[in-house]
Amino acid sequence: MRQIDRRDLLVQLLPVVRAAGDAIMAIYRRGSAEVSNKADSSPVTEADLASHRVLAKHLAHLLPSCQVVSEEDPASLVYRQSAGRFWLIDPLDGTKEFIARNGEFTVNIALIDEGRSTLGVVYAPAVDALYWGGSGLGAFRCICDQTVTINVEPAAEGHACRVVASKSHLNEATQAMIDRLGDVSLVQAGSSLKFCRVAEGEADIYPRLAPTCEWDTAAAQAVLEGAGGAVVDLHGQPLLYGKPDVINPSFIATRDTALIPA
Repeated sequence: MRQIDRRDLLVQLLPVVRAAGDAIMAIYRRGSAEVSNKADSSPVTEADLASHRVLAKHLAHLLPSCQVVSEEDPASLVYRQSAGRFWLIDPLDGTKEFIARNGEFTVNIALIDEGRSTLGVVYAPAVDALYWGGSGLGAFRCICDQTVTINVEPAAEGHACRVVASKSHLNEATQAMIDRLGDVSLVQAGSSLKFCRVAEGEADIYPRLAPTCEWDTAAAQAVLEGAGGAVVDLHGQPLLYGKPDVINPSFIATRDTALIPA
C-alpha cells in the first residue's frame, strides 16, 4: 500500500466537506425535507443522500484505489475491513438534529488505515464550524474563516468535571457513569460535536454507554486524538474500525484517561 501525505490529504478534504455541507444547507434552508425510515427504523432525509453523493464523487478522485464506505450505501459495507485502507463517512451525522432544526448536525469523513482512524474532518454547516486533525497531525478549528489550533484543556482549578452527553441517547448506564464522576457540570451537544467539545477544551469527558456505529465516531476520534485526547472502550483500548460488527462497543472520549472512574 503506497504511502500518503496525511497533512496534504487533510487540506484537500476541507473543500470536499464544505461542498457536502452546502448540499445539506440548500435543503435545510428550504424549511422542509423528505424523511423516510431505514430498515432499522432510523430516519434518513434527502439531505443525507445529497451529501452522500457529493462525498462519494469527490473522495473517489482523491484516492482512486481507496473505497468509500458510507452509512447511506449498504453495498459499500463489504469494503469495511480490518486490514487495508478505506474512507469511512457519515454524510449527515445527527439526522434527528437536522429534522429538529437545532443546527447540531455534522458531516464526517475519516480515513481508516489498518483498523485505525488516521485522520478526520467534522463539519457543522449550520454554524460553519469545521474541525480536522489526526494522531501526530494536531487538531484545528475554523469558524467564520478564523482558523486556530485546538488542544484538550483541563477545567479551571476547583471547577466541576465538565461532562458532555448526548441530547438523544442519555441512557441509564451512561447516567450511572456520570454519577460516578462526582461533582460535574453537563455540556450537551448533538452528533460528533460532542467529541469536538472535548477536543477544543470545552469539556473533559464524553461517556457513551449506548450503541453507535463506526461512521458515527471515526472522524471525531481522529480530531480528538490530534488534540491530545483519547477515545477508548471500557477496557481502556482505543476504538478500532473494520470490525466484524459495525456497532461500536461502549466507549469514553476524554482529554485524559485518568478521569475515567474505576
